Amino acid sequence: MSATQNNAVALIVGGGPGISASCARLFAKEGMKVAVAARNPDKPVLQELARNAGVRCLPCDAREPEEVERLFEAVTADLGRPTLVVHNIDGRVADIFRKEITEADPKLVLDTLRNSAYSAFLVGQQAAKSMLKNPDDNVTGHRGTIIFTNASGAFKGYPKSGAFAMACHGKAGLAQSMARELMPQGIHVAHVPIDAAIGWTQEDGSRAHRMAGTAVDDNMADPEYIAATYLQLHRQHRSTWTFEVVLRPWVEDW
Repeated sequence: MSATQNNAVALIVGGGPGISASCARLFAKEGMKVAVAARNPDKPVLQELARNAGVRCLPCDAREPEEVERLFEAVTADLGRPTLVVHNIDGRVADIFRKEITEADPKLVLDTLRNSAYSAFLVGQQAAKSMLKNPDDNVTGHRGTIIFTNASGAFKGYPKSGAFAMACHGKAGLAQSMARELMPQGIHVAHVPIDAAIGWTQEDGSRAHRMAGTAVDDNMADPEYIAATYLQLHRQHRSTWTFEVVLRPWVEDW
């Protein structure tokens, strides 16, 4: 069975109202069996996904190796072996933002790295172990897809952002290493830095970001179109697998 067929199993690690929710809704609409993992699976947005899209919501602290391993075991037992895995945790820790290097709390720096690059390693490792057990499809040669969401910090270390730059650079290096190792074995690894504020749809129909305000004239990334890009990556033919795609609004200054 091809990993790209509609009865595929998708696992999204990191649950929120933006990219994760949009991916879950789209993947379920396309006929996939979908699970979303979060430290708190009782978030209202995740419960809404469970009610309206049939998404399985599971608890997981992706910084803990044992919990990530149990997550993949639970998804495999309930839905089947994942063929699409999205790591959508950027690792942001509120009190580390806009701190000069002389002021940054080392404990918060470590938390940032564990939340982002380290959790990406744990999820990527379990995804690879699982997907390598999938049959190598005779037609597509595709065993599965692993997608890492990242930010512009993957390329640029901004002032007063050392911890986040370390985390983003680490995640980018992990994705590149995994792609070179796993793509020849039939696993598509993609790295998606998003250079934008992400404005998701609010109850009043507007799109907004908690810090950047309300979207005007598509000046913020729309998570529904990010999800569409992820689906397209998963369905690519192996002769043209994309490793890295940078997404930004048309007005973004870069």
